[in-house]
Amino acid sequence: MAMPTARCRTAMSRTAHCRPGPEAAVNDVVVQVHAAGFTPGELSWPGTWTDRLGRDRTPSIPGHELAGVVSALGYGTRGLSVGQRVFGLADWTRDGTLAEYVAVEARNLAPLPGDVDFTVGASLPISGLTAWQGLFVHGRFQVGQSVLVHGAAGGVGSMVTQLAREAGAYVIGTGRAADRQTALDFGAQEFVDLDNDALSNASGVDLVFDVIGGGIGKRSAGLVRAGGMLETIAGPPEAQPADGLAVDFVVEADRAQLSAVGLRVRDGRLRTNIGNVSPLDDAVSAFNPTERTKGKTIIRVRR
Repeated sequence: MAMPTARCRTAMSRTAHCRPGPEAAVNDVVVQVHAAGFTPGELSWPGTWTDRLGRDRTPSIPGHELAGVVSALGYGTRGLSVGQRVFGLADWTRDGTLAEYVAVEARNLAPLPGDVDFTVGASLPISGLTAWQGLFVHGRFQVGQSVLVHGAAGGVGSMVTQLAREAGAYVIGTGRAADRQTALDFGAQEFVDLDNDALSNASGVDLVFDVIGGGIGKRSAGLVRAGGMLETIAGPPEAQPADGLAVDFVVEADRAQLSAVGLRVRDGRLRTNIGNVSPLDDAVSAFNPTERTKGKTIIRVRR
């Protein structure tokens, strides 16, 4: 398959915008993007605008999650082939996935099962990997433990809830009152309304998974039983459980973990949480919604 000669549409503007076609470096692949996930906070991440040494690299193409088809292989690339359906996580400090083609390290991609839609595939990498790593890598989850999931109706929280339930956890979800039924539908066995219920009623849990931070994160330290863990993706924890651990982490790409998530989606054991799907030409509007969007924002690059 021929190498693309230009990126003629990106999410940087509403009009056509061409860039030189990405080239596949050693161990890279070029992916023809069909759908891309977008996390609003990434526009404030330093890596969106600078390289690994902190040098300006604007104009940048944002986006890190993708699903598409491999169109070219770099030297030494193994495990993937041209024409293969894939999904995964692009590097934090390279041009991203909100374009027609993107160059990605092959190890950051996994095969996308043939009966999983590209839109669904693009919604999985950050939320799925964050949930998996939080529970099974950093959280060292064991069967029978109790897990409190903040934001249980959101993109990450819903994944944590489902994976924890499947693994044998007792799950308590939190969120706004309007999120109660959604959190319960995703598998939470109890729900705490953060605006009206006492968070202290959920004390004595083995693991708190925090996506909120701030005052909620601080108060959550007191919910952890002796030997348990407070885990957060909202920045360094501001409080430490009295007799437990506090951990923060940044999600990393992992092919085996991506594959495990993708197979669960294919088999119906895991549902993604998509809130809004927009074409690439409307991406700027999708980045700036006029009202709160529940679930993941997906940019559809190809039909």
